[in-house]
Amino acid sequence: MRLVKTLIITAICMVPYLAMAPHSSAAESFPSKPVHVIVPFPPGGGVDIVVRAVAAELDKKWGQRVVVENKPGAASLIGADAVSHAPADGYTLLATINQTVTSNRFLFKNIPYDPDKSFAPISLMTRSDQILLANVNMPVSSLKELVSKASSVKSPFAYGSFGNGSQPHLLYELLKVEEGVDLTHVPYKGVVPALTALAGGEIQLGLGSANVAGALIKAGRIKPIAVAGEKRSEVYPDVPTTTEEGFPGLQASVWYALFAPAGTPAPIVDKISTDVASILKTPAFTEKHLTPRGLDLVAGGPEELAAEIQKDVKLTEAMVRAAGVKPE
Repeated sequence: MRLVKTLIITAICMVPYLAMAPHSSAAESFPSKPVHVIVPFPPGGGVDIVVRAVAAELDKKWGQRVVVENKPGAASLIGADAVSHAPADGYTLLATINQTVTSNRFLFKNIPYDPDKSFAPISLMTRSDQILLANVNMPVSSLKELVSKASSVKSPFAYGSFGNGSQPHLLYELLKVEEGVDLTHVPYKGVVPALTALAGGEIQLGLGSANVAGALIKAGRIKPIAVAGEKRSEVYPDVPTTTEEGFPGLQASVWYALFAPAGTPAPIVDKISTDVASILKTPAFTEKHLTPRGLDLVAGGPEELAAEIQKDVKLTEAMVRAAGVKPE
């Protein structure tokens, strides 16, 4: 009888460990095949550049290929939807910007994924303030000059965005409301096409990070007129902020983050998060891929990313309401 009781007690005590074993084992052997990272924007954008650099390092660390695939369109809805329906095993990930899980919920009546429930946060990689940009032939060099000029021209200036509800759309619509100027919205399928149009003179205004816009600024094809934040850019220290210019409400920052489908085992999420953070924090990586592009290193884990989403949702909702943008 004692032997039977002992066996029963032992079996009961082993249950938690047996339940954990598959997940622990999966994390220890992960990855055992190629990992696919979906970027829901065209190639060459900020998050695309950074995640490709991270993927190259993960290749070495994991001994498995990390394949980056672009699935652009519909303000990141197409790519994000693809990941939301992928198996929750860590082999399909989403690398995107805040728009996917923050502003999209306010700007589309029907989105194919739940921004709060479809994804498991992995890593808050980087953050940076956006920069208001103008075609180099625009006769303005500051935000104040832009507002003054926009108030006097017969035909409204056109600004490019990467879709309804993207940060350029919200910021310039808010500028229209607050300053009473007329601007024309021209949406593109991504930040790179929008900035290419800006450089080519198809539009007069745009918004982008130092990461994406840097090459065109250096080439003298577009120019920065204000940093949409409270502190100046280390890359462009002579460019004033919107706060300094007297427009404190015009703020826009972009962060790059990594997600997995909801339900991905926590040990796998933690492993990916830890490995990505170790790469981002490597001084050589930071100096080569982040600092020159004006990106602030964060390398935050799942909890930090979840908190950032909650904070950003509140700020974005207020901006959407102030700009009077209605969901489509």
